Amino acid sequence: MPSYSDALALFHEWTQTESLRRHAYAVEAAMAELARQRGADVETWRITGLLHDLDYEKHPSLDEHPTVGVAELERLGYPEDIRTAILGHAPTLGVPRETDLAKALFAVDELSGFVTAVAFVRPDGLDGMTPRSVRKKLKDKRFAAAVSRDDIRQGAEELGVELDALIQTVIDGLSREASRLGLA
Repeated sequence: MPSYSDALALFHEWTQTESLRRHAYAVEAAMAELARQRGADVETWRITGLLHDLDYEKHPSLDEHPTVGVAELERLGYPEDIRTAILGHAPTLGVPRETDLAKALFAVDELSGFVTAVAFVRPDGLDGMTPRSVRKKLKDKRFAAAVSRDDIRQGAEELGVELDALIQTVIDGLSREASRLGLA
């Protein structure tokens, strides 16, 4: 399997926009935190989070994302579990999320973006953020309106965790990487 350094170089080659890079870094950070909690391979989970939207900048249509990126990952020798998890994070493809890796990616994708958005509007960013404050923003349909609240709830349910616990995991993961995410 290619290394994290290889994955990061590939990601930077395919993704130029800072906002999309920050999103991938946030998902990567949340995936790493979940991996630590679940005793999973942190590097594999980080790579999956980092590369989940690899092709989105160049191929944002539902017909191409994430299948174009996954085809490239297959060509480069990334394992099937990573590729299947990435396919599974796109509900329109109907790929079942059967592994913890796939369930975790789906669970943290939208939520990582949402927690990041909440941090950007708080005076203290991630410092002192609680699941309660995130849930309060989730109720405001105008805030980060593009984020699917249904996907967030479904992700926690599929992963078998309470939503508050998942939110706290994402906060913790993002806090570890706050400067990389522009949140410090």
